[in-house]
Amino acid sequence: MPPSTYFPSPAAATPDGLVAIGGDLCPPRLLDAYGQGIFPWPLEPAEPMLWWSPDPRAILPLDGLHVSRRLRRRIRAGEFQATCNQAFAHVLAGCATAQQRAGATWLTAEMQEAYQHMHTLGHAHSVEVWHDGQLAGGTYGLALGGLFAAESMFYYRRDASKVALYYLVQHLRLQGYVLLDVQQWTPHTGRLGAIEIPRSAYLQRVAPAVELPVRFGQESWNDSVNACARSARKSS
Repeated sequence: MPPSTYFPSPAAATPDGLVAIGGDLCPPRLLDAYGQGIFPWPLEPAEPMLWWSPDPRAILPLDGLHVSRRLRRRIRAGEFQATCNQAFAHVLAGCATAQQRAGATWLTAEMQEAYQHMHTLGHAHSVEVWHDGQLAGGTYGLALGGLFAAESMFYYRRDASKVALYYLVQHLRLQGYVLLDVQQWTPHTGRLGAIEIPRSAYLQRVAPAVELPVRFGQESWNDSVNACARSARKSS
């Protein structure tokens, strides 16, 4: 892995994974961080930014998403409609406020502004899930080469965030992505198929992944939606 412009080596992180304190969220710093296996995660809005590379690290294998029968039935029934990059700001707001997160989220105004800027530059992407024309849930993350760093997800209707992840994973697979980072394992992400690997193993995967000539490919989204529908029918 080439040396970072902004950060010390993740190998020098504290036992809980803290790599650095301070610095802004400008696009070059964010891209450098993700390319080094580091991500920002503030603990308090008024405090300096904190940068992390935990050990172990959680990933979701792109062939390992767990999809329940109930969820497949809802997808197959066409109850939800999925789009990408159609309502990025609304997805950010949902991730910051849904499920009683308002006032108790790491997704501060500064973070939202930074990822909105990254979206404008083409680095960050959202998946929206709609029900009867209303936003029902979604997810967003940052793409860098063959790495997609999933940042957060939310739902207003049950299962909508899982539907968003289902469509995202299918799209990433079709586009040639090789690594889906979910940062930290939780019981919820574990039920979806997330696993933990040593930080050293994660860094070995990141280095070649970010060099791949992979594009998120919004224009290919409908192909992914159709592939999801075929997969759901085959699993019925």
